[in-house]
Amino acid sequence: MFNIVLVEPEIPQNTGNIVRTCAATGCKLHLVRPLGFEVSDKYLKRAGLDYWHFVEIAYYDSFAEVYEKFAPEHNFYFFTTKGRKRHSDANLRPDDFLVFGKETKGLPEELLLRHPSECLRIPMLGELRSLNLSNSVAIAVYEGLRQNDYAGFATQGQLHNHTWAEAEKRE
Repeated sequence: MFNIVLVEPEIPQNTGNIVRTCAATGCKLHLVRPLGFEVSDKYLKRAGLDYWHFVEIAYYDSFAEVYEKFAPEHNFYFFTTKGRKRHSDANLRPDDFLVFGKETKGLPEELLLRHPSECLRIPMLGELRSLNLSNSVAIAVYEGLRQNDYAGFATQGQLHNHTWAEAEKRE
């Protein structure tokens, strides 16, 4: 599925929540140091629950290391409040790299200037600073899944104590 890149994440609970999103969607997680927490941090582990073993995680010392390793064979999209295109305007494909910056500052503007047509903004009202990082990742991933018709994903659930046929009889 997608490659999620977190550049210098600072808050362990956000990264833990992103691990859970990656586990549920088959995304690979790329973490760019420095991290604002220890990987053994109890808050990080708690937020990721017991999903850690479902996620492939790679660590890098710089974003340049990630980019040099995977570009130009892969598309990179940079999620930023400074973007001029909507996240839903991009044609997201499996194996694309979805890049997110640190919670307090986002991605460096110098990086954004090198990739202006790949900078995407998740629309929101007014002059708010930003959405929560883990929410932004989930929005981006699920937009990409929607664009790819949720290929390979379970799209219908089952009740535990009843059947949907019971509800259909009532209609």
